[in-house]
Amino acid sequence: MSNMKAIHLHTYGGTENLVYEETSIPSPGSGEVLVKVKAAGVNPLDLMVRKGWLQSIIDYPMPIILGLDLSGVVAAIGEGVTHLQVGQDVYGITDIKLLGTYAEYAIAPSDKVVPKPKNLDYVQAASVPSVGITAWQALFDVGGLSAGQTVLVHAAAGGVGSFAVQLAKAKGAKVIGTASSQNLDFVSSLGADQVIDYKTTRFEEVVSNVDVVLDTIGGETRERSWGILKPGGILVSLITSDPASSETAAEYGVRTATMFVKLEGKYLTELAALLDNGTIKTCVDKVLPLTEASQAHELIESGGKRGKIVLNIAS
Repeated sequence: MSNMKAIHLHTYGGTENLVYEETSIPSPGSGEVLVKVKAAGVNPLDLMVRKGWLQSIIDYPMPIILGLDLSGVVAAIGEGVTHLQVGQDVYGITDIKLLGTYAEYAIAPSDKVVPKPKNLDYVQAASVPSVGITAWQALFDVGGLSAGQTVLVHAAAGGVGSFAVQLAKAKGAKVIGTASSQNLDFVSSLGADQVIDYKTTRFEEVVSNVDVVLDTIGGETRERSWGILKPGGILVSLITSDPASSETAAEYGVRTATMFVKLEGKYLTELAALLDNGTIKTCVDKVLPLTEASQAHELIESGGKRGKIVLNIAS
C-alpha cells in the first residue's frame, strides 16, 4: 500500500520531538486489523511515553507513533479475524506496546476494537476507550463499588473522572466529586450528588464515611483522603509512578490498590451500549488537527481539562 501521514517521535523529550511526516502504511498480521483512523484520543500516557518515563517497562523502537485510542473504519483484516468486516465503523485501542494512533492508519489487535457507538461521531468515540475502561475497572473490578455505596472521585471533570462519576451513578452509588470552580456545574450535570471546589474547601472537612476513593492525583490529595474512608473502605489509585502505601492504609484500617489499567475490548462493548442508550455521555474539551499533536500535549500538561482532547484525522 501507499504512504500515510503520521506523528513520529524520534527521540524521547519535549513536544518539539513530535514530527509530522510521511511513513508507510502498516499491514495487519494474524489477529489484527488495519483501521483508517478518523480520530485519536490524547491521553496522559502519551506524554509519559514521549518523555521516556516508561522506558524501564517498555522498550519502544524508535521512531514510534504515539496514541492508544482511536475511532475509524476497518481498512483491512488480518488472518483469523472473523467478527469485524472491512468498511465497518469501529472504536477501540491499540496495544500499549504498539501504540500508533496519531496517524492516518493504525494496526490494532482485533479483540481491542469493537463496533463504534452509533450515537457518537468519530471524534466523540475516540475520546472514550482508555478513560472509559480505566474508570470502569477502578470503580467496579478493583474498588468493588456497588449500589448504595458512596464514592469520592478526585478531578471529577477530567477524562477518567467524568466517566467515573457517570458510571458510579448508573450503578446506583452516591457520588461526591472534587473539581475547580469553573467545572462545578459540569460535574453536577454528570450526576454527582455533591461537588467540592478543591481550591476553596478542604474535602476532608466536609466528607466522611466513604466506601471508595478514586485517586487520580496522588501526592497531598491522596494523603488527605485516607481519613475520609470508612473502616474497610478502599482507595484506588491510578498513580502508578507513585504507588499508594499499604502501610498507611493499614494505619487507617482501610485498603488500597494501585491500578495499572488492563485495556480489554469487552469493556468497550458495555460502554458503547451505555453511550447509545444515553445513560452516560462523553465530553470532548478540544479538537485539534493531527498536525497540532504537540499543542494537544501542552494542553494536557497545563491541566484543568474538562473531558478529553482529540485529534481529528478524518480525510
